[in-house]
Amino acid sequence: MSVAADEPVRFEPPERLGEHLARDAADRLDELAMAHRALAETGEHDHRPLVGDQLDRQPRRTIGEKRVPGTESAHDSKVPAGTYRKPNLRVMRAITQQTFGGPEVLTIVDAPEPQPLPTEVLVRVRAIGLNPLEARLRSGEFPLIGQPPFVLGWDLSGVVEQAWTGRFRPGDEVFGMPLFPRAANAYAEFVSAPALHLAPRPASLSPVEAAALPVAGLTAWQGLVDLGGVTEGDRVLIHGGGGGIGHIAIQLAKALGARVITTASGSKREFVKGLGADEVIDYQRVDFTETVRDIDLVLDTLGGDTTGRSLAVLRPGGHLVTAVADEDAELAARFEAADMRFSGIAVDPDPFALRGLAELAEQGRLRVHVQETFPFERVAEAHRLLDDGHLKGKLVLTG
Repeated sequence: MSVAADEPVRFEPPERLGEHLARDAADRLDELAMAHRALAETGEHDHRPLVGDQLDRQPRRTIGEKRVPGTESAHDSKVPAGTYRKPNLRVMRAITQQTFGGPEVLTIVDAPEPQPLPTEVLVRVRAIGLNPLEARLRSGEFPLIGQPPFVLGWDLSGVVEQAWTGRFRPGDEVFGMPLFPRAANAYAEFVSAPALHLAPRPASLSPVEAAALPVAGLTAWQGLVDLGGVTEGDRVLIHGGGGGIGHIAIQLAKALGARVITTASGSKREFVKGLGADEVIDYQRVDFTETVRDIDLVLDTLGGDTTGRSLAVLRPGGHLVTAVADEDAELAARFEAADMRFSGIAVDPDPFALRGLAELAEQGRLRVHVQETFPFERVAEAHRLLDDGHLKGKLVLTG
């Protein structure tokens, strides 16, 4: 997918990418699903890094070590004799929590390094992107991954250490958003992930910048490209243009050839103009419903009453795509009753979109803004900023 720098990007629909790619992706995903299912049924594998006293309860056999009669655990009894030996686990640092709560519940612990399955790679993590969703999970507001203890995080960049696949080799620099919405345990020094959920890190992005891209970038892509079908000349309104999703969405919409209007605070005006926004509405001073009309697509990253009020600015048959109010059936019915389209983004780790974002970055048409980086020891401080909101771009953890 190569284009001149001054041409709108034109993306082929997935059905035109070739039967081989589609078959290969389906086969790999089926293979991974079967491997996970089989191991889950036997109890041999759990992706979630163990934390706290769970680590102390694990068997300490090394490869090839014989079992001592009478010492078998309930776990051991499920494994056929002669077919399984627990690997010699190395210890890594991970950030976990034992209970829901504020940023102070996040703690650094020692945990066993994860073990990759066939079609997966083990990644030594260099940087971890933080997302507002993770603050909601930490607090218990949105229990997507169940009860603590757990390890948060999806956005990552790093170096492949082990590869049970032909897609990558040890030493390859990669980035991605593996396993979402299942736990990927990215707040850790090592992550085991499906190779299909990762892409080569473009040289134009540093490891920190690459870690900040996947969740925000894939949300913007799936909203504007997959659901929105934005094309050259469309009028696109992006709410929250200075945030993580918004600042990527502005650049992607411009690459697609759209005219971009965005809402942002006055302090971010020059920032979003520099990203390519054609018009900027200071939402603190101006009501966007009084200044904007005939919008083809609204990308909503804010929620609240902004979503419903956006109905007034759409052209007949216009489309609202939301990243935050996708399960509001009543709101969806209001849009449909007005002959407008309403779609919610259920972001997933799409390898085609991830590579599309990487190519735009290589072309110099997409940059990632990182407001601040934090070491593991300052993760609580980073989460306080997530709680406060009003970020410019993204926050990133580094080991």
